[in-house]
This record gives sequence, C-alpha cells and structure tokens, in this order.
Amino acid sequence: MLKHFNVIIIGAGPSGLSAATRAAEHGVSYLLLEATQAVASTIRSYQRGKLVMAEPRGLPLRSPLPFTASLRETVLENWEKSIVKHKINVRYDAKVVAISRLKNKLEVELADGDTFTANHVILAIGVQGNLRRLGIPGEDLPQVQYQLDDPDAYQNETIVVVGGGDSGVENALALTNRNQVIILNRAEDFTNLKESNLSQLMESRQKGAVDWLLETKPQSIEENTKGEFPITLFANTPKGVERIPCHRIIARLGALPSRPLLESFGITFPTADVGALPLLSTSYESNVPGLYIIGALAGYPLIKQGINQGYEVIEYILGNDVEPADTALLREKFSNFCNDRGVDDVLYKIQKNVPILAMLNTLQLRELVLESNILLSEPGDIIFKRNDYSTTFFSIIEGELDVLIDEDNEPDATLKAGDFFGELALVSGRRRPGTVRARTKCVIIETPRRVMQKLIGSVQAMRRMLNEVAIKSVVQVCIGLSLSEEDLNEVATQATLNSYNAGDDLFHEGDEADGLYLIQSGSVTVSRMIGGREVVLFYVAAGNYVGEMSLVSGEPRYATVRAAVATEAVLIKADRMRDIIARNPEIRNALDARYLNHLQEQEKRQQLESASDGSGAFTSQSTQSNLISFLIQQGVGEATDVLLIDESLCIRCNHCEQACADTHGGATRLDRDTGPIFANIRVPTSCRHCEHPHCMKDCPPDAIHRAPHGEVYIDDSCIGCGNCQQNCPYDVIQMAVIQDQPERSLWQMLLGVQPKSLPITNSSKVAVKCDMCKDIHDGPVCVRACPVGAALRVNPEGLLGYASGTSGEVALLGLDET
Repeated sequence: MLKHFNVIIIGAGPSGLSAATRAAEHGVSYLLLEATQAVASTIRSYQRGKLVMAEPRGLPLRSPLPFTASLRETVLENWEKSIVKHKINVRYDAKVVAISRLKNKLEVELADGDTFTANHVILAIGVQGNLRRLGIPGEDLPQVQYQLDDPDAYQNETIVVVGGGDSGVENALALTNRNQVIILNRAEDFTNLKESNLSQLMESRQKGAVDWLLETKPQSIEENTKGEFPITLFANTPKGVERIPCHRIIARLGALPSRPLLESFGITFPTADVGALPLLSTSYESNVPGLYIIGALAGYPLIKQGINQGYEVIEYILGNDVEPADTALLREKFSNFCNDRGVDDVLYKIQKNVPILAMLNTLQLRELVLESNILLSEPGDIIFKRNDYSTTFFSIIEGELDVLIDEDNEPDATLKAGDFFGELALVSGRRRPGTVRARTKCVIIETPRRVMQKLIGSVQAMRRMLNEVAIKSVVQVCIGLSLSEEDLNEVATQATLNSYNAGDDLFHEGDEADGLYLIQSGSVTVSRMIGGREVVLFYVAAGNYVGEMSLVSGEPRYATVRAAVATEAVLIKADRMRDIIARNPEIRNALDARYLNHLQEQEKRQQLESASDGSGAFTSQSTQSNLISFLIQQGVGEATDVLLIDESLCIRCNHCEQACADTHGGATRLDRDTGPIFANIRVPTSCRHCEHPHCMKDCPPDAIHRAPHGEVYIDDSCIGCGNCQQNCPYDVIQMAVIQDQPERSLWQMLLGVQPKSLPITNSSKVAVKCDMCKDIHDGPVCVRACPVGAALRVNPEGLLGYASGTSGEVALLGLDET
C-alpha cells in the first residue's frame, strides 16, 4: 500500500472533499483521511430536513464539488455521487493523532498506529467535535442537549434554545410546529444571522410561533420534583433574573478548535484566548511549513467559503495563482486609496498600521473593509461633533486628528495613524463626548456598529483592547482632562469595568468608600433612607460619575447607587483616587464643588420638607422620590428624550395630537390620554428615543436610524414586518397605511410645516412613530401647539432634575408654592 503522497487531506467535510475533488481533477497523488465512517459528519448531524444555505450569495462557487442551497439529504446525496464520479481516494475510521515535521516531508500518524508521509498536509477537520457547553450549574442534566437531530421527535413541549446564531435559530424554527419555543440570545439583536434565517425568524415571531429574550445569559438550571416542567432555567436579563420553567434546553453555542491537538502538531496561536485562531498566510499555510489549515478550523465557518478554500489550497500547493472571489469588490473599495497597489498589499498595510485590526484574520479583515466606508479627510474636516448621536467606529490608517472635549475649540488630545476612536459611543449608545477634527490629510475606515459588535463577540482580544481604551476614554472625559498621559494610562490600567443588571447596587448607603464609579453605559439612581423609607434623590446617566462624596469627606457612603437599567461602570479604587486628588488640584476642586453642590441640594430638600403643609396627603420629599421611581419604571433610564404632559395645566383641547397628525400624514405619533400618570405628570404614549433603541434590533431592511441630534426615525424602506412594533417595550409604534396629502391643514399653516402623507385603506401598512419632528426647524409641533404649556419634551437628566427639585419643581409636581 502506498505510504507517501504529494498531499494528505485530513477531514472529509466540505473543505476536505473540495480539496480532494480538485486534487483528483489535477491528477495529484493524494489521500483523504476521515475519522468517522462517512463524509461530512457535521452536516450529517444537522436536523433532518434542514435547508443548508449557500452563503454568501454573491460569492461564486469555484470547486467541482457540487453545492447549492438545498435540503441536508440532497447535499449529502450529491456529494456521495461526486465521490464516486471522481473516484475519491478516502480512508474512513482514520483518526489522526500526530503530525510531525521530518527533513523534507510531514509524517501523519493514525490512532491505529499506521503512518503516512506527504509533501503537503491540509487540515480540514472543522470544530464540531469540540462543542461549547453552557458552563453553568445543571449543564449536564438529561434535559439539556447540545445538538438536535430530529425536531419531529419532540411535541407539546416548552423548549428553550440557547444561542442566537444560525444553528440555534434553525433548531428553534424547526421545533415551532409542535412546541412552544423561546430563544435566549446574549447579544442585543440577531445581526449574525444569514438573511434567510433572519426573515424566517421574524415571520415566525409575527405568527406567535417563537419568542426570544435578548441580552440574556443562562445562570443556572435546576430540576423540578413537582409540576408540569421537569427543569427551570434561571437567566440574567436586562431587567434582572428571570425564571423560565421548561421541558428541554437545547444549547447551540458553537464549537472551539481543538487547540491542544493543533499545538501538538506545532501550530502556534497569536494569543492565549481559547477561541483564538491560528495565524495563516494568504495561501492558508500555517507556521509549520507545508501544513495548511482551511474551513472552520481557520475561522471560515460557511460551507461555500470552505469549499472554495479547498479548491484554492490545491491551486496554491501546485504553484498556480488564484485571486480570492471578493478581490474585485475590494479593488473598487480601494480605488481612491492606494489604487497603485494590489489588494493584498493594501490589506497588509491596514493591518500593519492599525494594531486593533491586526487581531483579525484575513477573512474578517476583508469582510470588515467591505462593510465599511473609506474616508479621505482634508485638514479641518469634522469627522463628528460633540453631542452628535452616531455609533460608527473609526480606525486611522494615515494622518492625524484633534480631539476637542471642551468647548474652547482647543485640542485636548491628538490621534495618529494606528489609533482608533468612537469606542465610547459604540459601547454606551450616548452622544459623542467630543469633536474629532482632521489635523492633516487622513485615511480613515468608518465601520458600522453592527459589524463591530459581531467582531467584538468573536474576537476576545479585540473586546479586551476596546474595553481598555474605553476605560481610558471614560476616565479622561469624566475626570482626567488635567491628568498627564502617564497618570491617565496608569489609572486606566488599574481601573476595572464592572457590569450590573437593572436593580443591582453599585454601592449601599453606609458602606465604606471603595472608589469612584464612572458610568460608561446605562444609568443609575441615587437614593437615601429618610424617615424610615428609601427616597430616590436623583438620576445619573452615562458619561458622569458617582461616589465622590465619601472620597472627599472621608465619611461612609452618603447614599445608595442602583442600576436603573443594565449598566457598565468603571471603578477607580479609593486609594488610587485619593492619590490622584492629592496630586491634581483641578480634579480636587471639581470634586469639592460637586460635594458642596450635593450638600446644598440636601439642605434645600430638608427646607422643602419642613415647609410642607402637614396635610398628610404626601410630603414633597416622598413625592419627588416616588416620581423619580415612577419615571425610571417608564423607561426614562434608557431614554434620550421624553414627552411629558402636566395634567394640572392640560385643558384637554387635543391640539398636541391634532398638530402631530396633521404634520405626519394624518397618523398621530402620540396618544395624550393613554400612558401612566403620577403626581399630575403623565408619560403619554410617545417614543422615548432610547439610547439603545429596541426597535432597531431586528429590522430586516435596516430602515430605523438615529439622526445626528438623537432622533430615532423610520425611513421609507420600511417593509411593514412589524418587528419594531413587537420589540418596543413602550408600545409607541403603530402600523399605518400612508398616502399623499394634497393640502396643508390649519396647524401646518400656523406652524409653518409642509404636508407629508395621509393614511389610506387597501394598501400595505408601514411602521410609524414619533421622530421629534426632526426635519422641522422649530422643533416638535406637539409642544408648540399646546396653548397652556402643559406639553414639554426633555432629556432624562433635565426631567429628573425637575422632579428632584433642582428646577421647575412646583410646576412639575403640581404643588402649591405655599
């Protein structure tokens, strides 16, 4: 039996089969080794009747191995025919346990002790043999499984599918015919899904066949000795821990490369991350000469990608030039930048110049560039302005830029080639904390938030670097403008980033001070125990800090700080913070000023309390506290703009609704009479323009956007799927049918507004919601149409300032001045 081959291919999945088929066409001496008793073991493990997608759709298929989008059974049948047609030289039950480099060849050892040698070895073993597990108590219970073979085997069950990727969603969809299915997705949306899976998922939810929880992580699983459901899953959600009784849990969390095995072959990895991918050349060759890695093991999980790589790697081994399928698209992208250089040279330059992009493998970088814009900026060009609402991420390839945090138009920092910026808005969803202006000619990559989120979720080293820089940025924005670069780096290095669910305490009244908390994302409430009850004093949004009073006074914590929504905060330890205060007079003065201001506010509250009329109806202090708590419950904690109506002033004329309807095609975006009310303050049914809009999360045509000044609006590409309406927790989106409006109404003439469109019948509905009259110069017409000033739109900081007595207290609380 022949023992030496030009090429040995390990793994008979799509990539390995493709390589073997191409080698057979070329007449190359090769051997295909498969550890199991049949080819394509991963696809064989798919659920029966699963539609196997051929993504990306625009990518041409090069290999002689046939593949189109079709049922699992059809794909396997076609490949079996191809094996016969090309007389593939395959050996089954051939598990490889060792690969070693000899003088001028590689030796491959099998589990049965047999050995072969080859000039080139191609690893195409995939990763599905090493499935990720839940890693929580109860993960090994019999009702918990990590694959789904036959969805028809289950009926009349409540099934929780953990995982928002394609595998999890496909399993969930297959189970919906006979079961109640809930998907748990740790991400805030389903951006990683194939387009076809996303559309099917949205359609299924519209029909009520499936539901999901976003930004949710399993915490533990417990067996039930009584009741209908054998197990209960406890999950961390943005609203706290949720208890989910169910019959079964199917966890589809992907798989990890068999790193110890690869390292035993001599393959090295760029980082210690469990999920790190091996470094490969553009021809898929590893650091071991002659040892190639393709397919999922190399970070290319899509079947079509792996099949193309199987074709390409044989061509590379034979010394033939092969241009990647997306090269033409990238060449067009680079047409105004380095157009005299090849695509590979430009990609190499990008990775060389920008360290954070060097963490990506070749495919990830190519995909990022294809999804991004290349900006060519001239000196003085503004990339974005302070307080803009935009969430794209920027990587500097060439040039320098100035960062202006203060409003004095003087640079506070300089960014150079290799730096990146925009990470704070990416993380928090809040306004840009400063202005970025080009100092010289610049070449910048602008990447959409959804693309960055996908990468952050899969490249742990990138996530860590972004967190480190975000911490540094938060420190600088909140307290560090006067810090030296050395101090700033030291503080950021020692600081920690902590995550809190809604309702979690950052610290409690009476605790010893452990440090200063800088709110990176989300928001918190500050409360004290007064008269035997907890009184909410005020609210703090992202971009601010809490905990300075105890640091300045040396006393225990003055108040309790609690997360109003899911929140991330940077903690600077107390001893480090005291050292900063001692060495930086400007920071000390700023903290002292805030401390004195808090004391003055406390004294003012006590005076208001003493001046109350004693009627027993309620005190001003308790009303303020209850109002703040009420507003937090109504979503103010994640809002950027809120419409309020003071019922003590409102005369029920309905001018606000009428003006809104006349301005927006007859379909009003608010309902004055609905919405909760407390202390004469009503929060009507109208959009809050959330910092992380729920409505944006699952919009198939990407029709929902945030304008530069923060308005969340729906454009004309809406397809009427209704996903945004279902995802909005505040019921402020409606479906309406639109037509042209021929004449201006009275309100439009009075307020100077041009007509838009009117709802009609017998046509398709689209989603409509408040857009804060973003295209109208003088602002929201609902506020301007109110004849008595009862309607007002405010940001949450201003609103809660009114409620806590810092301004406008009497009017908003409906209290008499005496």
